[in-house]
This record gives sequence, structure tokens and C-alpha cells, in this order.
Amino acid sequence: MNLSPAARWLLRGAMALGLAFIYVPLAIVLINSFNADRTFAWPPPRWTTDWWARAWDNEGARAALLTSVKAGLGATVVALVLGTMIAFAVQRYRFFGRETLSLLVVLPIALPGIVTGIALDTAFRTVVAPLGVGKGLLSVVIGHATFCVVVAYNNVLARLRRTGASLEEASADLGASTFQTFRYVTFPLIRSALFAGGLLAFALSFDEIIVTTFTAGAGTRTLPLWIFDNLFRPNQAPVINVVAAVLIVLSVIPIYLAQRISADTASGGRL
Repeated sequence: MNLSPAARWLLRGAMALGLAFIYVPLAIVLINSFNADRTFAWPPPRWTTDWWARAWDNEGARAALLTSVKAGLGATVVALVLGTMIAFAVQRYRFFGRETLSLLVVLPIALPGIVTGIALDTAFRTVVAPLGVGKGLLSVVIGHATFCVVVAYNNVLARLRRTGASLEEASADLGASTFQTFRYVTFPLIRSALFAGGLLAFALSFDEIIVTTFTAGAGTRTLPLWIFDNLFRPNQAPVINVVAAVLIVLSVIPIYLAQRISADTASGGRL
């Protein structure tokens, strides 16, 4: 499609405006984490790393960070296992309800988070609670896995569709067992897709707050919940900026790595 010079500049300006609307506030948060002024005077009159030291010494923030990491890793493992198994079932086999199953797997990420949260809260209160299992880290992991499984499923399914089954069939014809075929043929082919899907799943879980609000127990606080609980406390404002900066970095890095891995694989590179 050929565009006039004016249209090109208009599109570039719109793109720059959109990116600035998204990333300038994030940059301000990062800068304010080093702002020595408690009222966040702008431009910062002095620079300091004291807020970072105070954030590290904050026991509540450290505990919330550890909880977020545990929940993210747990949800990622569950998402990779379930997403990979469903992707193999949908791509390698033909059965009744295959398309419906694929829709049901993708649907949670399309639903509003508050709908998913209410549904999970109802399930835990009416089904799980009578069994003597209360809300806690496990319920958070389960809640996060409901939408994290989508990214693992999509990544593995896309890779399986590109590679096909010819190499696996050739391996079987040469006498390899099912386990040997998976170890030496299938797993190397989907390894980068699993890694990229795992990174995206962890990033989604790490900064989730809506579903976490409905699934976390009274003693379970992830880092986003800790930020929200302390957001309106004036004495915690500098520490909040530091924790938010850490959250930004820990969310961006996995997404960046996953994007690079997916791009390298699509261009013929190998992990």
C-alpha cells in the first residue's frame, strides 16, 4: 500500500503519541524512584538511592515479592504442562469437540479479569472450602494458571503447526520409541516455544492483581496487592515508586526475551 508523505508523517506522529502515552508515565515512575524529594518535585532537585535501600529493608515488600515469584513459577509450570498437552491433543488428533476444547482454553484470557475472579471465588467458597482447603498461595496459582495456560497453548500449537508430524513419523519408522522420539525430535522442536510461553506466562502472573484479589487468602499478598494496599499511605510513597520500578523491570524483561526468542525462531534461528 502506497501512502502519501503527509499520511506517513501522520501515522508516525500517531504512533509516537501512543507510545509516549504508554511509556512516559513508566519512565516517570523509574525516575521518581531516585528522586530525593518526598513530594516528588519535578525536575528532581537531588538524586538518591535511599528509597531503594528502604524498599529492600521493607519486610512486607520482600515477602510480597517472594510470594509473587512463587505464584508466577507455579502458574507457569501448570500452564506449560496443561497447555502443551492440550496443544498436542488438538494438533495431532481428531476427535469430537476439538474446536470447542480449543475455544474453552483460549476463552479465559478474553474474559474480563473481574468475571474470572468472581467465578473462581465462588468455586473456592462453594466447592473447595467444604473440603477443608482454604484460600492461599495454591488458590492464587490455580487462578493465574487459568489465563496463563493460553500463552503456553498458543505458542506450542503454533510451533506444532509449523513443524508438522513428518519428523516424528520418520523417527518412529527408524525404530525409535515414543519417549526417544519426544526426547530427540519433538522436544528440541518445541523447546524455544516452551521457553517463550513460560516467560510470557510468568510475566502475566507476576503483575496480575484483579484475579489475585479474589483468589488470595487473608495472609497471602503478592507484590501488586502490596502496592495497592500501600498506595495511599504518604510515608510509603517513595518505597511504592521503587517497588513499582522493580515490577516494571521484572515484567518487561520476560516479555522482551519471549519476543526475541519468537522472532529468532520465526526467522530460522535456534534457541
